[in-house]
Amino acid sequence: MAKRDYYEVLGVDKNATEDQIKKAYRTIAIKYHPDRNPGNKEAEEKFKEAAEAYDVLHDPQKRQQYDQFGFNGPQGGFGGFSASSMNMDDIFSMFGDIFGGRAGFGGFGGGTHRSSQQHRGSDLRLKVRLSLEEIATGVTKKFKVRKDIPCAHCHGTGAEDGSGTETCPTCHGSGVITHTTQSIFGMMQTQGTCPTCNGSGRIIKNKCRHCGGTGVEKGEEVVEIKIPAGVAEGMIINVPGKGNAGHNKGINGDIQVFVEEIEDDRFIRDDSDLIYNLLLDFPTAALGGDVEIPTIQGTKLRVKMEPGTQPGKTLRLRGKGLPAVQGYGRGNGDLVVNVSVYVPKTLSREEKEAIEKFKHSDNFQGDAATKRSIFQRFKNYFN
Repeated sequence: MAKRDYYEVLGVDKNATEDQIKKAYRTIAIKYHPDRNPGNKEAEEKFKEAAEAYDVLHDPQKRQQYDQFGFNGPQGGFGGFSASSMNMDDIFSMFGDIFGGRAGFGGFGGGTHRSSQQHRGSDLRLKVRLSLEEIATGVTKKFKVRKDIPCAHCHGTGAEDGSGTETCPTCHGSGVITHTTQSIFGMMQTQGTCPTCNGSGRIIKNKCRHCGGTGVEKGEEVVEIKIPAGVAEGMIINVPGKGNAGHNKGINGDIQVFVEEIEDDRFIRDDSDLIYNLLLDFPTAALGGDVEIPTIQGTKLRVKMEPGTQPGKTLRLRGKGLPAVQGYGRGNGDLVVNVSVYVPKTLSREEKEAIEKFKHSDNFQGDAATKRSIFQRFKNYFN
């Protein structure tokens, strides 16, 4: 696939400020973030494409060179990286300030930045299905998670019998190696993770025979995860430090919990509002009376229906909906009651005779205002 213009990729013009470029990149990166689009290769490519564009345009020197020479430049390039050849951790490491942590864009609690001196364990993904009642109050769920845990034999060090470690001979303890290349601007230096010690700066003298020097083994842990009230389908709750253990006493990964909402047979959710369809019997609709309305909190509200209540009437019970999820609003939504009137399909002879007596009564024909209202509703619907 041909490269697209970097300004086009980020959706900014050539006079965009650094803040505008950063804001545009963050918007695109969050939209196509791999945690929000698991298994979606197209989203992953767009995520990488945006990262490559940002790498060039947020750097004044690279941006000037790109504006002057385009993608290739006079000597085969302008120093930008190719995101398509990089893995996700490389991108997260380079642009951690954009995301506020490895997976913190949609979670509650921030992710952990990767350290160049410590191995970071991989993240785990879990799925939780919640009822509206659980969403209304919040809930703590327990998961038995199979994951990498610190090796019990070497206590996570990766070294046999406490033999310890020694300075890496390749990077001399820095954890990084430096490459020098020729560019149109002269000699340029870039740094990368040392392949011998994988960035730790140390190598193990005598590797643990149980874990092979990694410092981790397979195990199980029961993890308690607190789900805040008000979450919704598709949200991701980030649990820092509960993922796979990092090699050689490194940093633990996170757990991302994907929320699924169980369909409720009484209420329809509309953001933080709940919709309840009340099927009112005809006598109560005509004469008025009290009815009971269930709430998601488990109580029932007694509501007075006025005589002559019409189908389609809407009642709004303030604060009886779902709470706003923490950090995304305040208070509770409403419980919206849509009134329908039940018309029986079968009638006894006595019931038919009783209704026949009122069939031609003016009160049962509907007044002119009601007829105009019904006509207007149908007219609006078809227009």
